[in-house]
Amino acid sequence: MLKYFEKLGTYALDYINEAGRMGIFLFHSAVSIVKPPYKIFPVLKQTYIIGTLSIFVILFTGAFTGMVLGLQGYHTLSKFGAEGLLGSAVSLSLIRELGPVLAALMVTGRAGSAMCAEIGVMRISEQIDALECMAIDPHKYIVAPKFIAGIISLPLLTAIFDVIGIFGGYLIGVGLLGANEGMYFSSIYKDVEFSDVYMGFVKSLCFGMLIIWICSSKGFFVHLSRDGGYGAEGVSRVTTDAVVLSSVSILVFDYFLTSVLL
Repeated sequence: MLKYFEKLGTYALDYINEAGRMGIFLFHSAVSIVKPPYKIFPVLKQTYIIGTLSIFVILFTGAFTGMVLGLQGYHTLSKFGAEGLLGSAVSLSLIRELGPVLAALMVTGRAGSAMCAEIGVMRISEQIDALECMAIDPHKYIVAPKFIAGIISLPLLTAIFDVIGIFGGYLIGVGLLGANEGMYFSSIYKDVEFSDVYMGFVKSLCFGMLIIWICSSKGFFVHLSRDGGYGAEGVSRVTTDAVVLSSVSILVFDYFLTSVLL
């Protein structure tokens, strides 16, 4: 019986140590962002990797999300004779909730996993140790450009997701099902307020920082992780953990941010 309590205590201590490491990692990364020298090319490169290369999956996901909302929303609202509210239903759902959340989940799967694996390989191949031996701060050299790029990219990708989603809802609701075109856009103009856009913007910023923080720290400390270690298998397990933890954290933080911003 004592062995089970011993294992439970070991797991608890491992998670506490990991949480502490991630907190210290976030602090060092935040300091490295504001610490000179400032180099623009690494930020542009990471913005291209995180943001530009994610545009296609954002366009695809946003279009079909808006189409599903238009289809479901029209049939639901038609039961109450409120088809004229289809535009506001689609736009508010996308701008306040689905846009930031789904865009962040797509970026986590496409860029976050690659980021964690890249840093994990750098760790097990001792490239990070080599940087430290040369008195180069790995947080400044590796992590800071990713944080800045994530903060820039996520709000822009979310905006693209929202616009494409609203257009997808228009194609289905107006083009296919015959809803009134003028009512669709007038309801958007009337019901969407700045506070709605602000909520989506704040969420996308927080989700961007969350993705970079979790995925980077998981790869950075792959050699200390209970499920990690040296080798390709350790990197693969840590990458999977990073994607799962990032996805769950996005959903959890979405609830708390919504409760605060509403």
